Amino acid sequence: MLSKTIFNLGPYDVCFWNIIFLAIIFFVAMILRRVIHRTLKRYLQNANIRVEGRNVTWLRLLSQSVYIVAVYISVLTFNFNNEDVTFGDFLNFKLIESKKFTLSFYHILSIITIFFFARIILNVVKLYISKRLRRKPDFNPATEFVYVQIAKYIIYIFAFLTSLQALELDLSLLITGSLGIFVGLGLGLQDVFKDMFAGIVLLVEGNVRVGDIVEVSGGGKTEGFVAKILKINIRTTQIETRDGNVLIIPNTKLTQEYVENWSHGSELSRFKINLTIEYGCDAELVTRLLKQAALAHPKVRKTQPIEVRLSHFGENGLEMELVFWADQSWEINNYKSEIRFEIDRLFREYGIRVPYPQRTIHMKENQSSKSNL
Repeated sequence: MLSKTIFNLGPYDVCFWNIIFLAIIFFVAMILRRVIHRTLKRYLQNANIRVEGRNVTWLRLLSQSVYIVAVYISVLTFNFNNEDVTFGDFLNFKLIESKKFTLSFYHILSIITIFFFARIILNVVKLYISKRLRRKPDFNPATEFVYVQIAKYIIYIFAFLTSLQALELDLSLLITGSLGIFVGLGLGLQDVFKDMFAGIVLLVEGNVRVGDIVEVSGGGKTEGFVAKILKINIRTTQIETRDGNVLIIPNTKLTQEYVENWSHGSELSRFKINLTIEYGCDAELVTRLLKQAALAHPKVRKTQPIEVRLSHFGENGLEMELVFWADQSWEINNYKSEIRFEIDRLFREYGIRVPYPQRTIHMKENQSSKSNL
């Protein structure tokens, strides 16, 4: 019953025994991979070899190579009920065959091998880039990320082109025959291509990097926002807002909008707190209290001048501005709130009142009603 053929896999007849063998082989391979990984890691640690960077990469490659052996053994197990079929027959079996295109298991295995070696090359390039950049005294992880991303795109593009050649496709004919399709895709996906070029610009220029805190304007249509750059991809960028939400925005948002990078340039920035006091209040006393509230906060830079300005004679009272300098911090809104709490406490202590909006209405009497009286 277990030897009865269920379906065909190329030239092989697959039965329940083959499925059982496959399950056992890959279960053993999974356990063996973990054992090898832990054993090598323990050996390196006992030998006082730091398990990071290059050693971690080689550990992964060695442990994952178990699956290559498992695939080869799995194919050999099909000879259990297919004695006349060789491994070469399996590779040369044609899944798709036409005049212009042929697909066999050999082509599939070649493509898997190409991308497997592309991954190995990418890991080696990562190690090389990390080794070269971390020697520099001004090392920046964001710069390393940019170079790794560019290397990844180049390596995988070459792997894709090599895969097309492994399928024995004529790239010139493929491009010529698909020219009309490419034109249509270019018109329909122009925003996508625009975002892709913007992503390349962001990665190459390095004006906005991973870990930077930026303030993006809304272009007059929406309200601007402050966010932290988490990841820059070829078409989109992942950011984290102050609310803790992770957003995915198109790269053109960072290249076409006005962007203020808080992580570049001066660490200090000038901030303002606006408030209104009643007419008739002692403005000099208010000025001293506002400066006292700002100086009481530990994040306000004491070496920079703290100013209090009378900005307007408003409808409801005197409109004033407290101007101070502080680090361009992710928590600046919290710092402002803490200063406002201190201002409120001092105002209540000294009897300074913040006015409510007021309106005075004058009623005009009717002249005819006056004459009647």
